[in-house]
Amino acid sequence: MNLFTIKAIGRRVAAAAVISLFAGSACAAYPDKPIKMLIGYAPGSSTDIVGRMVAQDLSLLLKQPIIVENRGGAAGSIAADAVAKAAPDGYTILFAQNGLAITVASNPKLPFNGMKDLIPVAGVSATPHILIVNNNSPIKSVAELIADLKANPGKRSFASSGIGNSDHMAGELFLSLTNTHAIHVPYKGGAPAATDVLGGQIDFYFAGMPVGYPLYKADKVRALAVTSKQRFSGTPELPTVLESGVTEYDMALWQGVFVPAGTPKEVMNTLTAGVLKVLDTPEMKDRFVKAGVQIAPLNQARFSDLYFSDITRWKRVMEKSNIKLD
Repeated sequence: MNLFTIKAIGRRVAAAAVISLFAGSACAAYPDKPIKMLIGYAPGSSTDIVGRMVAQDLSLLLKQPIIVENRGGAAGSIAADAVAKAAPDGYTILFAQNGLAITVASNPKLPFNGMKDLIPVAGVSATPHILIVNNNSPIKSVAELIADLKANPGKRSFASSGIGNSDHMAGELFLSLTNTHAIHVPYKGGAPAATDVLGGQIDFYFAGMPVGYPLYKADKVRALAVTSKQRFSGTPELPTVLESGVTEYDMALWQGVFVPAGTPKEVMNTLTAGVLKVLDTPEMKDRFVKAGVQIAPLNQARFSDLYFSDITRWKRVMEKSNIKLD
């Protein structure tokens, strides 16, 4: 599935799901106590920013507190493992991104089964990464970055919010398709990674939009391109990596809500309907625009299709490009 065709699905799917699902679960007892939302990334990361926005409005809709807990590390799999092993009652949920699919595709030794132990219930967003460099960098285009990397093999560095995360794979895919090499420097979140780009310690970073977009708009970093197939509506002036000459390049950051396998269908329906409802408000849409995030509402069936197809896609990409997660 092309992540940027999701908008075409968007409104009809969201409206129909909200009417049918939310109505069907309105009389259920769930939820009657606080819900814990685990996020497998550091505070201030792209996934944390979006997850907290969703948690805030979903809490108001469900009339119960949603307590956000950051359990960073291992490309989000620490938080995913905790949710996979939690009681399947809807009171421990996961807000994750496609780093989860990447990790499941690349690591057969995870302490949980990413294909069976977690159930996708609602897709939230699908947004490209933004390729940024320091404002004082001599690099002003993707072509110049490629030329510099070829002239200085192994001497340049790129950041990520952790090994196996979406921004890491955006960088690895770029290096693989351009036949270049750079030193990968993983951080514990997108915010500290971007900080070192600003400080000149890191040469380039495929930042998540909620991290990189505000810095670009404030002229604190230089942006070279976005990673989707088409230009991003929030930055129409920026070319894509693909149109900058990197054939077959396509990378986006999707995010959404998961629950443990075995969670009652009525509970999942309530969460799905609730998430789709809060995404359809003018206030949430405005906040997403300001954060540089593209809303992509997906019901259970479509979000499941996206998640499992992404696992398959990344297995193929890693085998074809010989990408190793070290």
